[in-house]
Amino acid sequence: MNIALMAHDRKKELMVQFCIAYCGILAEHSLCATHVTGKLVSEATGLPITLYLHADQGGAQQIGARISFNEIDLVLFFCDPANPKGFDDINKIERLCDQHQIPFATNAATAEVLVQGLRRGDLDWRNIVNPQKR
Repeated sequence: MNIALMAHDRKKELMVQFCIAYCGILAEHSLCATHVTGKLVSEATGLPITLYLHADQGGAQQIGARISFNEIDLVLFFCDPANPKGFDDINKIERLCDQHQIPFATNAATAEVLVQGLRRGDLDWRNIVNPQKR
C-alpha cells in the first residue's frame, strides 16, 4: 500500500516517534511524505521515503494530486489544532480522501488504529477497489 505522511511543525516529532514505534509495519509499504516530515522520519527509522516539496512550497499539493489519481491508500496527517493557518491543507487533503475512499488520520490515536488495521489486513479492500500495480 502507498502511505502518505504529513505533519505540522509542532507535530513532526510525534510523527517521528509514531513511525519508530510502527517501523516494522510501515517497512512493508511504500511511503511518501512532504520534505521535512519525510526526511526526519527517514533519518530516525531508516525507512525509504519518497520526498516531495516542503508542504508550504507545494508538497501538500503533490500529495493531493496523488490522492486525486487514487495512488495513495492511507494518509497520516498529524495536525496541530492550535495552528489555524494549517487547516487549509488539512481540509483539502481530507476532502480528497473522502472523495476517493482513502483512510485519513489527523492524530496518533486514529493513526494507530489504521496502522494496526493495516497489519491485520483490514485495509486490503483498497487493493480490490483500486487494483493497481504496487
